[in-house]
Amino acid sequence: MADSALALELDAVSGGYGETVIIENVQLGVKAGETLAIIGRNGVGKTTLLSTVMGHTTLHRGVIRLHGRDISRLPPHRRVAAGLGYVPQEREIFPSLTLRENLEVAARPGSWTVASVFELFPKLQERQRNWGGQLSGGEQQMLAIARALVGNPAAILMDEPSEGLAPVNVEELTRAIRHLADAQGLTLVVVEQNTRLALDLAPRIVVMDRGRITYDGMSEPLKQDRTRLDRLIGVARRSIVA
Repeated sequence: MADSALALELDAVSGGYGETVIIENVQLGVKAGETLAIIGRNGVGKTTLLSTVMGHTTLHRGVIRLHGRDISRLPPHRRVAAGLGYVPQEREIFPSLTLRENLEVAARPGSWTVASVFELFPKLQERQRNWGGQLSGGEQQMLAIARALVGNPAAILMDEPSEGLAPVNVEELTRAIRHLADAQGLTLVVVEQNTRLALDLAPRIVVMDRGRITYDGMSEPLKQDRTRLDRLIGVARRSIVA
């Protein structure tokens, strides 16, 4: 049964690629306006989880709801229209369009406009006439987030936003994500390999191992107990060695 208090709900979701099941029996609810980070070792299913929510993988069983609406069988473009935003790990900007054109093709009516994302990312305004293929990795990541925002979603999924970025770009990105986390009503789900950054960004943390959630709770206890955090992450490390 749908919980009307939840922005995003995964009810016993299993999914993967073709017949291969990667995530199993995932039970997860994210409240409207909440910021949640998902952490874990490489290959434990974090990206597959986001891809399944977006409809890019095979859903084997379970139900995915967005604000109580069953979106489990909708194609990805209709999930976007329903209010899901997505920042993929590969960024997937259009290299043959200008930065501004990348934003304009994704824009939908709402409070987030091209002008407002330029306020959030001043570097993008400076580079707005440059082709997407001319942007640095950090600028491409900012553009990917900005493109999701101008779609005016109710929830945004971000996959490894800090991956491969220089420290100065990570700082700017962190500032922007914190700003978004404070935005009233916007729900954020962030997969992040940088555990320290994830704990600082999100009040709530989910740890995954071998396609399942092994911890779902507040970030602060794990920040204060590094041994426990290492043990939770180490479950996946031992499974890989084995």
